[in-house]
Amino acid sequence: MALSMYDVSIPAFIRALTNLSAILEKGAAHAQAQGMDPADLIQTRLIADMDALPAQVQRASDAAKGCAARLAGVDIPSYADTETTFPELQARIAKTVDYLKSIRPEQLEGSETRVVELKLRQGPITFDGKSYLLGFALPNFYFHVTTAYDILRHKGVQIGKMDYLGTR
Repeated sequence: MALSMYDVSIPAFIRALTNLSAILEKGAAHAQAQGMDPADLIQTRLIADMDALPAQVQRASDAAKGCAARLAGVDIPSYADTETTFPELQARIAKTVDYLKSIRPEQLEGSETRVVELKLRQGPITFDGKSYLLGFALPNFYFHVTTAYDILRHKGVQIGKMDYLGTR
């Protein structure tokens, strides 16, 4: 049996977001163990022109739910980008995972040829569903998950590759 668009997207998003949640838990524990204000860790960015940790989590969430909705041909749920604490970031991830779990495999059947148009600042770009998933949505999603990981690692949180990859 061939891999389906569902198999390549929804389980991968859920797994990475679950791993990101565990990484954030380690970040919160690190802040507490070091006696540091969690807000200092939350507001960290790798470099001045990159977004801080909350935006990385928000963009990963947006990439996952946006991709799932576009491929399923349904409206994208809108979440306010107001998270400023570890518990709020955890709630954002949980809400995103719940949404992803609501997408059924049959909703993505045939989505490899669905036209997906993104309205970007530089102008609109159009993909077929397969190109969108493999060449845009997944790389964008993993960019933000990786950047969130890198921010915490940079600040001394004891995480490694297996935290990023997860155990399954």
